Amino acid sequence: MKVTGFTFIKNAIKFDYPIKEAILSIMPLCDEIIVAVGDCNDGTRELVAAIHPTKIKIIDTVWDATKNTGGIVLANETNKAFKAISSDSDWCFYIQGDEVVSENGIENIRTSMLKYKDDKNVDGLLFKYLHFYGSYDYVGSSVNWYRNEIRIIKNDKNIYSYKDAQGFRKGNDEKLKVKPIDAFICHYGWVKAPEIMQKKINGTAKFWGGDDVEDEKNRHKKYDTAFDYSQINALEKFTGRHPILMQQRIQELNWEFNYDVSYSNYSLKEKFKLLLFKLTGKMFFEYQNYRII
Repeated sequence: MKVTGFTFIKNAIKFDYPIKEAILSIMPLCDEIIVAVGDCNDGTRELVAAIHPTKIKIIDTVWDATKNTGGIVLANETNKAFKAISSDSDWCFYIQGDEVVSENGIENIRTSMLKYKDDKNVDGLLFKYLHFYGSYDYVGSSVNWYRNEIRIIKNDKNIYSYKDAQGFRKGNDEKLKVKPIDAFICHYGWVKAPEIMQKKINGTAKFWGGDDVEDEKNRHKKYDTAFDYSQINALEKFTGRHPILMQQRIQELNWEFNYDVSYSNYSLKEKFKLLLFKLTGKMFFEYQNYRII
């Protein structure tokens, strides 16, 4: 069984992405990893190249400025990396620059890939998610955070990254058929020093807001020098263990974020969905960019 990892990145140092930890987290399961490094001059390419002397294969890309709405440029960059994977790979392991796979799930992932490698009815494998926010001590508890997403797909070039690269589709907008696996991905996209978070949002707004960048900026309310992490409706205290690869970053945390977990600001729709979840254990009306089989 051959497994190729793939990802994209740009301005990892400037905007403090844990891209090294992300790549290292999938490396035990990958024979090689394709990294589409976008046009930047902050040392990102050198950082990626130094991760591993032989497993890392960089393709240099230029982000298409015309793809400036809804984050579709992220899908475009994802597809560049995916298309560069050779035909002899069985599975393709996708990871984003702010995601880290928990080492506790490595053997479950390996077992699942072996189990479904030749099953033509399975397009991909579905991971569980933890979304950290503000600091490494809190996770999002709102129903708006996605609980699962596809991160391993078959090496089928009919598959493509969908919309803002959260998930995948194939053919004519067809959802992938997936098997859930017992493995977690920790998402750290909303854990940065407030000043860096602000710079990141300002720097990437042009890929989301189309021709009216100011409207996109205003969507996040106040845009001064530091992002206001209090703009969140509900969080829970994280009581588990972060991936080992993240321990150094956590020790180097240089800002404080405290949140009253007893506070919540759910809409009526969210309250209804949460009530149903507590009563039944199922999340009704949940957006699923896949078909569980």
